[in-house]
Amino acid sequence: QVQLVESGGGLVQAGGSLRLSCVASGRFFSNYDMGWFRQAPGKEREFVGTIRWSGGITYYADSVKGRFTISRDNAKNTMFLQMNSLKAEDTAVYYCAAVGVGRTWPPNAYDYWGQGTQVTVSS
Repeated sequence: QVQLVESGGGLVQAGGSLRLSCVASGRFFSNYDMGWFRQAPGKEREFVGTIRWSGGITYYADSVKGRFTISRDNAKNTMFLQMNSLKAEDTAVYYCAAVGVGRTWPPNAYDYWGQGTQVTVSS
């Protein structure tokens, strides 16, 4: 069982930056591929990006590629989402997720989810 807690959300002006964190409880954090998702009001949840268990491979949605960077520190059971050049359309609740390492890459499903952190970008 893995519990995930996001933090770092807030209000930022367009063009600004934020860094989100996702801390995982439980053992063997490095046994999980991790992902970020977001959900804007009135919209379906949207994939943002994912990072392999080792941290060596990442994959992003086209909408954030070149602006967002995912990293992880397995020693601290933490994943990060560095968001630069933020736009109003990035406003959403951001969720982190985890799935046990498998042969599928990028993962097509996740088993554990955090409660989310709100990111609001003012234009």
